[in-house]
Amino acid sequence: MSRRALPTTFCVLALSFYACGPAPASQVGGWWGGTWSCNIDGRPARMKWAAVDDSQTSCDGDTCTTSSGARWAGSFSDNGSRWVKLTDPRSGAQGGVYFNHADGNKWYLAKPVSNKAAGWTTWNGQRYRLSCWR
Repeated sequence: MSRRALPTTFCVLALSFYACGPAPASQVGGWWGGTWSCNIDGRPARMKWAAVDDSQTSCDGDTCTTSSGARWAGSFSDNGSRWVKLTDPRSGAQGGVYFNHADGNKWYLAKPVSNKAAGWTTWNGQRYRLSCWR
């Protein structure tokens, strides 16, 4: 019986990766995080902001880079209606927060005093009162 030699090729696959979880809310700047009760032009409403994972991966050929990060994800419910997205929160010069409603209209809330914040929304170019508290 003839014995056949097995090939002696040895292959190594080396993987290198960095794993991390989402950044905690404390690493995302802004006082607006959490759940708020609101009043929008006399109607009851709710607003909530949560820190979410915002890791990004980009590849160039066989090389991929992943950055870890977090961002605010917001939503708003007007008078019990469905929740809609709030986007692009950014601090104003006086400490308030500007953000956009899902329909593209710009909104603003001043920095709260005693857990109450006053500001405005826009609709068709017109401003309306917005107040929120926790």
